[in-house]
Amino acid sequence: MKLVRIPVKAVGAATALLLSTPAFAGWEPAKPVEIVVAAGAGGASDQMARMMQAAIQKNNLMKQPMVVSLKGGASGAEALMYMKSSEGDPNKVLIAYSLIYMLPLSAKIPFNWRELTPVSVIALDQFVLWDNSAGPKTVKEFVAAAKAASSPFKMGGTGSKREDHVLTVFLEQKTGAKFSYLPYKSGGEAATQLVGNHTEANVNNPSENLEVWRAGQVRPLCVFDKERIAYTSKVTETQSWADIPTCKEEGVDVQYLMLRAMFLPGKVTPEQQAFYVDLFQKVTQTAEYKDYMEKQALKPIFLTGKDMVQFLEEDDAINKSLMTEAGFVAK
Repeated sequence: MKLVRIPVKAVGAATALLLSTPAFAGWEPAKPVEIVVAAGAGGASDQMARMMQAAIQKNNLMKQPMVVSLKGGASGAEALMYMKSSEGDPNKVLIAYSLIYMLPLSAKIPFNWRELTPVSVIALDQFVLWDNSAGPKTVKEFVAAAKAASSPFKMGGTGSKREDHVLTVFLEQKTGAKFSYLPYKSGGEAATQLVGNHTEANVNNPSENLEVWRAGQVRPLCVFDKERIAYTSKVTETQSWADIPTCKEEGVDVQYLMLRAMFLPGKVTPEQQAFYVDLFQKVTQTAEYKDYMEKQALKPIFLTGKDMVQFLEEDDAINKSLMTEAGFVAK
């Protein structure tokens, strides 16, 4: 039982653009643009949305302001249905992640990502197994403690039958330990619960546990990827992201990466789509984006057009397979 790593084509960002130069003399927003987040405050999607909001404003990439709109109700279904009902509206853009595949499968909501207009894949997000700093110091010790516990270890996460929950199921299958999965409104809340010892672990994205790791309140045990995170600058006094071993190195061969992608509603014009492709490509060239990629330990990538659609189709198939294997597809 192994999570398959998302296939990533070696596609780099385009040559750096003059950030202050308008893209073209075509369509542009005439009113504020709403960046829709399918999660609660403080999570990785919220943090990324606010980074992009700041980068766009600071570098004058768009005349109109960008406003972050949190729509995490019903485990993110609120955001998906909001985008679906906004056909033809070019002033709403969704920051999407694996939710776009998983939620329709687990909750049978009437949503398909193909109903939206793809703009770009802008990053890939890691997952890390974290425990409280007072807990076990290695994956081996953590698994042993979980097996010896009188009741299942509590694993905090974001959303039932989603990425965090799938990873928890596969951890059980690979280690033989038992976990009780507790879904919270955001990765930020899951981090708070771990710091307070209300849970024994979580599998948060790096950005969601960054500050509490830096404060010495949680410990990263391993990263769910085939290779270590590349960034070598020290995050704490003694560790960088690159110092975290892969879970495979620690004897638990579970791998997963999550997309971070931008979508417009369906039935927008090609000119409107082109404006946002250009906008988010320029965002990836900003100092704010590059700094965020390193500090939050994301993998930078930029895919659009046919490359993006091919990626989405492959990613969709992989996530459907994982959801099926975990028993999370609604009957």
